[in-house]
Amino acid sequence: MTGNATHRFSNTAILAVQTADAPQVVTSADFDEQLGKTYQRVGLRPGLLERLAGITERRWWADGASFVDGAATAGAKAISESGVDPAHIGLMVNTSVSRKHLEPSTAVAVHDALGLPSSCQNFDVTNACLGFINGMELAAAMIDVGMVQYALVVNGEDSRPVQERTIDLLNRPDTVAKDVMGHFATLTLGSGAVAMVLGRADEHPEGHRLVGSVSRAATQHHGLCTGDNDGMHTDLKGLLDAGLALSGELWADAAAEYDWAQGMDRYVIHQVSKVHTGALCDRFGIDRSLVPTTFPTRGNLGPASVPFTLAGEAGTLAGGDRVLLMGIGSGLNACCLEIAW
Repeated sequence: MTGNATHRFSNTAILAVQTADAPQVVTSADFDEQLGKTYQRVGLRPGLLERLAGITERRWWADGASFVDGAATAGAKAISESGVDPAHIGLMVNTSVSRKHLEPSTAVAVHDALGLPSSCQNFDVTNACLGFINGMELAAAMIDVGMVQYALVVNGEDSRPVQERTIDLLNRPDTVAKDVMGHFATLTLGSGAVAMVLGRADEHPEGHRLVGSVSRAATQHHGLCTGDNDGMHTDLKGLLDAGLALSGELWADAAAEYDWAQGMDRYVIHQVSKVHTGALCDRFGIDRSLVPTTFPTRGNLGPASVPFTLAGEAGTLAGGDRVLLMGIGSGLNACCLEIAW
């Protein structure tokens, strides 16, 4: 069977969304310099990351800092902004792709760093770059049915280890041009963190209400982008084509219930590259002036990219604005989630 999964939220609102920026700027020119001899040997020109992806720089965490520290910092900022007593947070979901151990969960380290109560359930939800939106859906479902009063969704990503290993790999003497392109997506990644507090809309009229979400899977494409702590290999064209096809099917079926093609005040699209963003806008007829971008200076922050970009837009949004979060994760899974700001 084919089709979308559609969910309506009844009583959940975003109370705060905050970021923690990694401090060390790493430019694409820095990568070009490190890969200069390889580019020359395999017949590629420097500047690929800027020309093809539109990414001029990304961030790394400082020496001694980790993505867990970033997630905890963003979480503390979000809790402070929301005004919620941490003792009343009943759920904390970590959605990071980055992880140091297979077990325990990354969530336990963030929970401990934040000093959340023992009554606060905590666990990881991972789904490639779609994880944070899935975390929002799960939190909203638990708030709507009364299981928890408040929820915290966090994410911290660290691109430095995998990018350092990838550069070492590509500088080996047996590297060919195909290897460079196969690992290209790894060099587009960035480091950063974000956190969101959600609560009951009827108790927080100042909040930003979750309206509904639509998701769709095309898991026959699960081999197009695979990665671990040592590297990531991506079929760039195959992933783009399959992602556009999946998103197009979701969009077409969702039109019967949601008027997302018009009337939205902001489209917050997963930040991959200028090619990906342009292709989605062209495919759906989206006004590019309504699509904020963070990839040029932050790269692809994975699951953090959509909420990180939303946080940057929060000050420009007015009450009543309609915001559509648009995420896709390798595997493939896609989701759109509407917010009534």
